[in-house]
Amino acid sequence: MNIREQLLQIIMSKANLSQEQAESAVDAGIEFLKTKLPAPIAGQVDTFLGGNGESSAGGGMLGGLGGMLGGMFGGR
Repeated sequence: MNIREQLLQIIMSKANLSQEQAESAVDAGIEFLKTKLPAPIAGQVDTFLGGNGESSAGGGMLGGLGGMLGGMFGGR
């Protein structure tokens, strides 16, 4: 299961939404994030969400992306 599918399952479960509603919410969230992220990162969002979140680079893409986002949002 890729990251987008995992996100859909979580949103459907937590918000008690249909799959169609959850897909709309996820798509809107993804498009919003792409407008707010720096271009080099925004260009990789679809690839990241469609895969398993890992990259061949050390630590995986998830760790790297988490670190970058944490820095952008006050180190959280």
